[in-house]
Amino acid sequence: MIIDSWIQHPTLRHMQDPMFESLRRWTKGTIPDTELPVSVTIAAMNAAGVDKALTSAWQAPGRDMISNDEVAGFVAQYPDRLIGVGSVDISKPMDAVREIRRCVEELDFKAIRVLSWLCEVPPTDRRFYPVYVACCEMDVPFCTQIGHTGPLMPSEVGRPIYLDQVAIDFPELKIVGGHIGYPWTDEAIAVATKHPNVYIDTSAYTAERYPAQLVQYMKTNGRKKVLFGSNYPMITPEKCLKDLEHLDLTDVCRDAFLGDNARQVFQI
Repeated sequence: MIIDSWIQHPTLRHMQDPMFESLRRWTKGTIPDTELPVSVTIAAMNAAGVDKALTSAWQAPGRDMISNDEVAGFVAQYPDRLIGVGSVDISKPMDAVREIRRCVEELDFKAIRVLSWLCEVPPTDRRFYPVYVACCEMDVPFCTQIGHTGPLMPSEVGRPIYLDQVAIDFPELKIVGGHIGYPWTDEAIAVATKHPNVYIDTSAYTAERYPAQLVQYMKTNGRKKVLFGSNYPMITPEKCLKDLEHLDLTDVCRDAFLGDNARQVFQI
């Protein structure tokens, strides 16, 4: 089974947001003028042999780019293929806590994702801590982005070392840092190695661009620590996996990376 740990089925609000203009310069992508049917995302998964994907809401301070209810609607159309990941506005702590509980108890989501760079504060900021408490109580992973940001937003808040303090304060919290942590990949590996419940996902990177130290980690003591992710629609799962065989992973390491680790982390 292949599980993609980070996709989003985008709304028009998400695709048309000005902050993604810098990404469009790289991808040469065009902006649709109508909402995309969920079948488009499923077709992209099928092209790569992806069985299931965790599809994320996008909550920026003060606005829903992809709402939790929209994600629930996407999942309802393909419940055997899509798994919901919620998001919350950390500037309203009690609302965030209540929304996390609703996401898990009513919408059956399997994780919560909040992006530090969207909030322009590191994950050690006090406003994140009610989110961590709620995730621990609900027994769902907290997902975020680590490393450089493609949009023209500050990257410093994505330093993986910030998660070291979070994991010390919340050792029972499962934390998944997406986007490899580049250019601080060694830092990401160090934090994931140190803490039993800290993981790395490879979203936003193709297999041919995985840093050598991450590939070595996947083959050795990090075999159970790295999850496949694509960050679709920014990159398709098919493109991400195109050169996977060139990494020379053993069957055990490959299966762990592509699905087994995600199954364990997200309780799929």
